Amino acid sequence: MPESNADPVERWQADLEEAGELSPSIVERISRLHGDRGVRAIEAVAEGRVKVYRDFTVVVGYEDEYVVEDGGCTCKDSEFNLDADDPTALCWHVLAVSIGRRVGHVDYHDMWYSDVREFL
Repeated sequence: MPESNADPVERWQADLEEAGELSPSIVERISRLHGDRGVRAIEAVAEGRVKVYRDFTVVVGYEDEYVVEDGGCTCKDSEFNLDADDPTALCWHVLAVSIGRRVGHVDYHDMWYSDVREFL
């Protein structure tokens, strides 16, 4: 797919995949496109709050943990605030998973989140 035809999310994701790290220009693009959600996502990745379990990927938020699966999230922002027709409308948890996976900065746990969640 030619670069000019890709949507802006796909472009920064492809560039990040290729770079393998958050360069200043990619950080700026994410921040410009996603605003505060992008900034929060980058912070979550830097702070190691993206957790990959056998069954789910979880982002540790400020008040709870949110399951991110197939590009969706269990947070209220995803449920109530985002425009389903806008491909750039992503909650910061989904963005954090996307960023964390591309830069290889996720916290892997060789266990089932469903088992861990029972203890929380």
